[in-house]
Amino acid sequence: MDVEVLGASRLRFNDGTPVRAASAVVALGDGHLVVSDDATHAAWCRDGSVTAVLLLPPVEGHEVFDEASGTKALKPDLETACRVEVDGEPAVLVMGSGSSPARMRWCLLRLDGGRPTTVVADASALYTRVADVLGVDLDVLNLEGACVVDGALRWFHRGLPSAGLPSGSVDVDLADAVALAVGRGAAAGVRVARPRHYDLGSVHGVGLAITDVVALPDGRLLASAAAEDSPDPRDDGPVVASALARIRGDRVLEVAAIPELDGAVVKVEGLMLLGADDAGATLLAVTDVDDPDAASWEVRIRVSR
Repeated sequence: MDVEVLGASRLRFNDGTPVRAASAVVALGDGHLVVSDDATHAAWCRDGSVTAVLLLPPVEGHEVFDEASGTKALKPDLETACRVEVDGEPAVLVMGSGSSPARMRWCLLRLDGGRPTTVVADASALYTRVADVLGVDLDVLNLEGACVVDGALRWFHRGLPSAGLPSGSVDVDLADAVALAVGRGAAAGVRVARPRHYDLGSVHGVGLAITDVVALPDGRLLASAAAEDSPDPRDDGPVVASALARIRGDRVLEVAAIPELDGAVVKVEGLMLLGADDAGATLLAVTDVDDPDAASWEVRIRVSR
């Protein structure tokens, strides 16, 4: 598998402020939505315009969060965005990473007359169930990617391989998940099954852990992964490598490094499939640069067989 960077640009809102800590990217209307893990709003990118879309109300008066201001523990840590259908219409499901009550909410985003609207659901009982099925403690649960596979929502736990916590996934009943998101069902009633774990190897002694996943038309998955030398699943550390992995079922078929950008490792946290053919796939990726004052990268990547 060959990985080529086709182009990259910094993400900024129309007023010039940076789109911080990009953690997921998903198609929305005539553009795409970039979700940040340290904000209550996302960035809607359309025809060169980048506007803010509110996902959650402010938390204790804060809309952005960082360690320096002492607000990191409050952040909703929205790490995952996935396309779903609600009553036959497209929608985007945005999910927190888990590990604390602040990070166990879901946002369902739909367009009404071209305008984005959101509803919020408390999914804490579901996160407890997912942690139990994966066999991990709730306070280290770190769900960072999801895609629809065979009619199920496959939800990926990043883990911390260097500390003995491998990346993993569970299959969440898709109809149950949508019902929860729109307020027609309870989190405790969502069915969770098929725990899987993945070994992506390591780089310089630091384990590669899954940060996002997209499904390919042939049934395989493409996952982004980062080798981040962090002390626990909640704190940042130096990223020594970033990679893409092909996965089928619970098997990692191959892993290939993502080229550096401007001489530095790019920490890809979100993937969106732009197209696929017999020769490979083209992806849109977004990166978290772990700096609240810096704009995230948006990167076009070509993966060849």
